[in-house]
Amino acid sequence: MSLAQAPTPPNAWRLAPRNAHIDPFYVMEVGKAADQLANQLAVQPGAHHRRVVRLNIGEPDHGAAPAVRQAAAQALQDGALPYTAALGLPELRQRIAQWYTQHHGVTVSPSRVVVTAGASAALQLACLALVGQDDEVLIPDPSYPCNRNFVHAVGGQAVALDCPPEQRYQPTAEQVAQAWGARTRALLLASPSNPTGTSLNWDELERLAQVVRQRHGLLLADEIYTGLSFDPAYGRTALALAPELAEHVISVNSFSKYFGMTGWRLGWLVLPERLVPAVEKLAQNLYICPSTLSQRAALACFEPSSLAWYEQRRLDLQHRRDAVLPRLQAVGLDVPVAPDGAFYIWANCRGLCQRLGIAQTAEAGSWALAFALLERAQVALAPGRDFGQRHTHHFVRLSLASSMDDWQEALLRLESLA
Repeated sequence: MSLAQAPTPPNAWRLAPRNAHIDPFYVMEVGKAADQLANQLAVQPGAHHRRVVRLNIGEPDHGAAPAVRQAAAQALQDGALPYTAALGLPELRQRIAQWYTQHHGVTVSPSRVVVTAGASAALQLACLALVGQDDEVLIPDPSYPCNRNFVHAVGGQAVALDCPPEQRYQPTAEQVAQAWGARTRALLLASPSNPTGTSLNWDELERLAQVVRQRHGLLLADEIYTGLSFDPAYGRTALALAPELAEHVISVNSFSKYFGMTGWRLGWLVLPERLVPAVEKLAQNLYICPSTLSQRAALACFEPSSLAWYEQRRLDLQHRRDAVLPRLQAVGLDVPVAPDGAFYIWANCRGLCQRLGIAQTAEAGSWALAFALLERAQVALAPGRDFGQRHTHHFVRLSLASSMDDWQEALLRLESLA
């Protein structure tokens, strides 16, 4: 029998069991529906006056600083862009370490900095290095969905902690102590958080770190929005904890949010020194190295002109938040906790659902609302379905990363639905 005639084995295309534990990214489904609608409107007669307004994407509208774009162009002009070390360009690791001193007053050795292909790769490397089969990682509910899926992808279990608005959607030390079990390896949290834009206060972060230390675990601190804090009471890195606590911290950061380099796919980890060899070995095998072009360009992020430019963008986001929050209540979007950072608003949509006649169930709620608003107002937002299991069908995430012009138009359309 020839190879062409050989029967196909019955399990030839069986998916690995881990796929059953990875949820779809539902925000992307809304994005695809918004794209389809935008394409339809573009070809309709007279439809150029009506466009889809997108409040669903967590991507800064300002992009990279001018000096960063110029540095990228120069790197391309210079020619060769060879592989770098798996841990990243030494000079970029040095600049990141210096930024912690300048921005946070924290001394970080460059040898602890690992440059990665975005914060996603950073979290994947951390989970691969630390989480074994059926090990547990505690995460808040609500939280960014990919975080729990990184845990599931390596065979671990993400254990959700109910974090209501009374806790600013953040875990407490008492919760973590009670939930920590024999298989728990780490607590993974974000401050400020996606989707809520809320942060931990420093005293609670210290208490959480004490619980983690007492249980010989690790605190995985997703700090990709820390640079986008609006309130001086927040915005501190967990690396600034007392040394005996900070040695249990892994900080995850990114050039995507504060530095506006989303599509450049560049992030970093700050690790306890003892974990660097294990992560380096994984990075060598999985990624070879982060993008050399992106790393060369990112060096310019730390130039004084770039930092001043980024600070102005942060203030723009703060002003945007202050301008839109008062108008959301009037359209039936209640914000129980005002965001103190990042560029998200986590709004209870029960009032708007009631106005539009949408059932407020786990199967409908904000998921049905997202598609109804696309149809009736051509406004895209992110339903709460992605971000947890407890009451998230009552919530939507709105992105302040969209321009003020987009926000003004979206609010006018939502107000017209009354």
